[in-house]
Amino acid sequence: MEEKIRGILEELRSALQADGGDLEVVAIVGKKVSLRLKGACGTCPHAQMTLKNGIERILRERVDEEIVVERAS
Repeated sequence: MEEKIRGILEELRSALQADGGDLEVVAIVGKKVSLRLKGACGTCPHAQMTLKNGIERILRERVDEEIVVERAS
């Protein structure tokens, strides 16, 4: 499952990079994914929405509906 999650996150990075941001995988433990948003995404007021309504939603649809994405500091 971790390999599939990492593959999807790599796909999503291009969209973030197009907006001047990026993401870094801090840890994947079971169904809990910790990410650090970087660049423009790191200071964006919509960062939490990006994590929950974007990245988490896509991972739940494509991998497992119980995945939880949280922002690492």
